[in-house]
Amino acid sequence: MSELAINGGTPTIPDGPPAWPLRDDAVRQAMLAAYEDGDWGRYHGKHVERLTKQLVELHGIDHVLPCCSGTIAVELALRGLKIGDGDEVILAGYDFGANFRCIEAVGARPVLVDIDPATWCLDASRVEEAISTETRAILVSHLHGGLAAMSELRELADKHNLRIVEDACQAQGATIAGRVAGTWGDVGVISFGGSKILTAGRGGAITTPHEEVFQRAKIFNDRGNEAFPLSELQAAVLLPQLERLDERNGLRQQAVQKLLAECGELQGMTPVQLDGAGNAASFYKLAWLYDEQVNAQSRDAFIAAIQAEGVAIDAGFRGFVRRGASRCRRVGDLNHSSRAADQTVLLHHPVLLGSDSDLQLVATAIKKVLKAFAQR
Repeated sequence: MSELAINGGTPTIPDGPPAWPLRDDAVRQAMLAAYEDGDWGRYHGKHVERLTKQLVELHGIDHVLPCCSGTIAVELALRGLKIGDGDEVILAGYDFGANFRCIEAVGARPVLVDIDPATWCLDASRVEEAISTETRAILVSHLHGGLAAMSELRELADKHNLRIVEDACQAQGATIAGRVAGTWGDVGVISFGGSKILTAGRGGAITTPHEEVFQRAKIFNDRGNEAFPLSELQAAVLLPQLERLDERNGLRQQAVQKLLAECGELQGMTPVQLDGAGNAASFYKLAWLYDEQVNAQSRDAFIAAIQAEGVAIDAGFRGFVRRGASRCRRVGDLNHSSRAADQTVLLHHPVLLGSDSDLQLVATAIKKVLKAFAQR
């Protein structure tokens, strides 16, 4: 067995993981065009307008409001829905930390429900028991290649007159039962953050079919000028990426299938469940649960070893299981959320646009580390 790189051996991938964003001549040309036409320094130019129109077309929805980040987009969504003091918002016990804080920022109280362990997303079967007289909305995220059960959540929300904020920041262009992620909710949220599959370094947007929600979000955003704008230069670099979103999502989907096939059944590592017909994830991250007991080494040890081999794998979110009762209400056990917080490892997406040999090297590195752990 070859020596692990962390112990002085040769890394499986000596050059390390691929960089992101990709070097893309179309993006470079878009930046130059924004410079040449002067829009890069304007409050209102044609690039944000063009991006908005293309996002409307992609989502098949009436209204899109670009903004400065996915986190601000979540807050704008909640404010657009008039969520505020005394209201409760249901979300998963395992989710991105900013979602919890956005609920608090509007004066509402988070209500924690466990996740579906197969998808890392809010468990729709556990939501109804969490609904109280104060519940006004459900905030649901698509995470790590998993897709939430939006049909069931939509039916439940309609039954109880609740609103849905659908966080598709990790699922740009994904589809659920043939519908684009971000269109099942009363408001959808997308992100253009630096690591995202559509990136402008920073940025985000909300999508909604509801005129009144859109107008309330716009009014909150208006402080004499836009308080949380997406710049013209950011919009310019997003446009050519958006043109290739479907193509690249398809490549990532194929790559995940190939990578999991190359990995086979891994000792103490369980991948996210791949969705069936009608669903297509976009794989900003690819998740596994890493079992420390089976591998007799900590998750931190695995991450250190696999990163030394040149693979971009890191830990998942911390989740909210340890949040105190003064800040949230918990419903039922949160065992799967707790396990996800402690055991999730995530492969970053850039390698999924690489060659078959790149994927084989990732699988080789994972198996190399696990084999070394098994022989200790």
